[in-house]
Amino acid sequence: MALPEPLWLEWLALGGVLAFATWLLGARGVWGLLLRSDPTGITLVIIVLFGASTLWCGARARVLHRQRSALALQQQASAAPGPEGDPDWSADYCRALAGPQGDSATALDLLLEQTHGPHVTAWWVNGIQLKLGLLGKVIGFSILALNIGSLQSFDPAQSQDLLRSLTTGLGVALLTTMVGLVGNILLGLQLTRLDRYADALVADIQRLGLARQAAAAEGRA
Repeated sequence: MALPEPLWLEWLALGGVLAFATWLLGARGVWGLLLRSDPTGITLVIIVLFGASTLWCGARARVLHRQRSALALQQQASAAPGPEGDPDWSADYCRALAGPQGDSATALDLLLEQTHGPHVTAWWVNGIQLKLGLLGKVIGFSILALNIGSLQSFDPAQSQDLLRSLTTGLGVALLTTMVGLVGNILLGLQLTRLDRYADALVADIQRLGLARQAAAAEGRA
């Protein structure tokens, strides 16, 4: 029997790469530049959201990996479902099918809620990162427009101060959009991998449940 996909180890490898990139950007002064260039604080909010969501993805990857390992044990066990206190999803699904009023549709709905339910909120947070980046863009261009609109006359002696005030708004617009896009892409990759792993887990649990249901029907015949 094939070994379960090492989803938890995959996330640990990704986490190591992200941790190294974080250290490298900090050593090059990129984090300080980003935070100083954004007086609105939106960049910091996006970074915190991405860090918290990435840690959640790690915890979720561990849960799915452990459920895959539990499924492998269920496939190696006898055709009878485990005891009532089993915490793994595959045993719960098989018990629901083997019950006196077993409903495959209801059992599948409960299984999908366990495997995919928490991902919905994570995808919403992923979309929030992009929306915060767009909000920073709107704020940045608003600052730029207000600074231009407040000009009464152009004084060459004040050109340096004028350029500094104008580039502040442009910097907010570009930096927040860039950080939001990068966070959205990286978190989206993690969530897509979790969804695909959960899809495969659901399919394998269904195969196990249907096989046990067929074996039980043959035993009663």
